[in-house]
Amino acid sequence: MIGDNLQQVRERIVKACTTVGRDPASVHLLAVSKTFPAEVVREAHAAGQTAFGENYVQEGVAKIEALRDLRQTLQWHCIGPLQSNKTRVVAEHFDWVHSIDRLKIAQRLSEQRPEHLPPLQVCLQVNVDAGANKSGAAPHEALALARSVASLPRLRLRGLMAIPEPAPDFESQRDLFLAAARVFEAIRQDGIELDTLSLGMSADLEAAIAAGSTMVRVGTAIFGRR
Repeated sequence: MIGDNLQQVRERIVKACTTVGRDPASVHLLAVSKTFPAEVVREAHAAGQTAFGENYVQEGVAKIEALRDLRQTLQWHCIGPLQSNKTRVVAEHFDWVHSIDRLKIAQRLSEQRPEHLPPLQVCLQVNVDAGANKSGAAPHEALALARSVASLPRLRLRGLMAIPEPAPDFESQRDLFLAAARVFEAIRQDGIELDTLSLGMSADLEAAIAAGSTMVRVGTAIFGRR
């Protein structure tokens, strides 16, 4: 079943890209495996999926350990809010962090990333619609934060991530994602090299791709409802 679901999501990505004249290879699929057991991740990996997103640090680390035999072929992304007391374990186990919203977190990740590992790939989380319950830096703060994070050792700043409030239709969804895309482009125009715009989930990935997303974070459409 998971293999079939993955194929359906991949087909949605191809169709969305074709509709707006983009190369489907420019959009990466991140399978969000939070709350699902390691065996389900193993099944998705057998169906060709290699990148997985986890919202909860301890749960993610437990899966990384349980799937150690696949470690060289799996890419683990921490996509949930990150507190200071969790930065060390994230720096030691994950490949990517999508949710940096303040400099302190980035500094701790930089200091705690082990020397024997490649640089930690990171994205800044931007709160594009000022959602009261959403994490993320304000859009007007993003450039200064990007400049600071880009200068830190042991990290590589890749781009931005956003989770706007749900919108009722395609146009409204796309407009919210375009707000994130504008922040992304403003940072790039400042001379900071970015290549990742992490936008869109199961319900709105088409609108995200239309707005320029290069990575969609899909859980329910692959693994089912939690």
